Amino acid sequence: MLGVWLLLWGSVALRGRADTAFLRRAHDSSGHCTYSFTVASPVEAACPEAAGGVPELRAELAALAARLSRLESRERGAGGSGPRGAEPGGARDPQPVAAAARLEAAYGELLRAKSRLEEEKGRLEREKEELGRRLENSAQEITRLRAARCPPGREGPGRDTLRAPAKGKSPRWEPQPLSYQELQSERSEVPVSRLLDETALGRPGQEDSGCGRLVWVGEPMVFGRADSIAGKYGVWMKDPEPVAPFTRDNTWRVDTVGTEVRQLFQYEEAEQLARGYPAKVHILPRPLESTGAVIYRGGLFFQPRHSRSVARYDLRGETITAEREIPGAGYHGQYPYSWGGYTDIDLAVDETGLWVIYSTEKARGAIVLSKLDPETLEIRQTWETNIRKRGVANSFLICGTLYTVSSYSAPNATINFAYDTATGSSRALSIPFENRFRYLSMLDYNPAERQLFAWDSFNMVTYPVRLSRE
Repeated sequence: MLGVWLLLWGSVALRGRADTAFLRRAHDSSGHCTYSFTVASPVEAACPEAAGGVPELRAELAALAARLSRLESRERGAGGSGPRGAEPGGARDPQPVAAAARLEAAYGELLRAKSRLEEEKGRLEREKEELGRRLENSAQEITRLRAARCPPGREGPGRDTLRAPAKGKSPRWEPQPLSYQELQSERSEVPVSRLLDETALGRPGQEDSGCGRLVWVGEPMVFGRADSIAGKYGVWMKDPEPVAPFTRDNTWRVDTVGTEVRQLFQYEEAEQLARGYPAKVHILPRPLESTGAVIYRGGLFFQPRHSRSVARYDLRGETITAEREIPGAGYHGQYPYSWGGYTDIDLAVDETGLWVIYSTEKARGAIVLSKLDPETLEIRQTWETNIRKRGVANSFLICGTLYTVSSYSAPNATINFAYDTATGSSRALSIPFENRFRYLSMLDYNPAERQLFAWDSFNMVTYPVRLSRE
């Protein structure tokens, strides 16, 4: 700055004296000694560079500023965020990321709500169809009863009184004795002795332990409904021969949807099952496979997952007390029932004891029956049937006879085959069987209750049965 001031001072001193020179000595800004020698030009009155230097510098600065502005505009147009966010690879703004996460969460919740609504819609549609079927069945039953009470072409005292009244008299109903009417209407269908036998055998809870052939299955009665997707398939049971401290009122349930099914729910009675509050939950030491389990003499008999074995879980000691492999038995989808579900090995109980239903490669997919010792699970005897296991939906045993169901989803299915282990022979049947909820995944007979226990698409139901000694 000092040199500049000296130059300016020298220029002023030479103004008007072109032939005069000046020499000055002074310190510069860094403290060094500097000499300044100034001589006025004899020709030029002013320096062209000095006069025009400042405007040219300003123009160049303006051009640089305009170029910088264009570069910044291009960078912002390419996705930059100004001077602080222009470097490639810089950190992303967290606000758009958080907004995207919120949108994804909201979208997922909408999908879940849609799924719930679709499930509810499906349930309502099924209930509507079920009500329609029940109304239709009721109408058919009324028609059948009317036809049975008043068969066409049948003459009798009761029918005369229901025809045209005597001339000149008003219509009047003159009932006959009830006992005579009942005998008269039923006598043409079955003998009285057979009717009495079937009635005695068909009452649930009847003390009579006599065996007979299955001749009738009634309409299902719903006892409870599973409240989660794990309960679409399942098994529920009562012990026909309980061991203290358990009783015949105790009810047991397993929801079998999943890969690690270990929970066995214990209820004090069926009403508690209907309310959905178990008294206790047993955690099995090993996961079970599918819906073939049964409760018998204080133990849960089941097929451990991924095995051809059966095991006994003691309900009091809460441990596995016996396990045995079923030789050659198919498992995990080799020989299931027609609905699938890894139902290769199915356990059953009847008046004669504990059974296992399965198939083998040697039997080429036909049902094989084996009687088991309930304590050791040793096989006592085996029968090979001619009924294809994949061709039936489920099976159960009554009095040593195997019965099979034709379909797991048809609303009007049938009990279609029977195999008698006493004679080693099979026969075709056509006993009506109703799949009310269209997905039968479990069916077992309880000899103490004289009823079939079933699991039909989330619903736990029972069927009354009627047996005949003939």
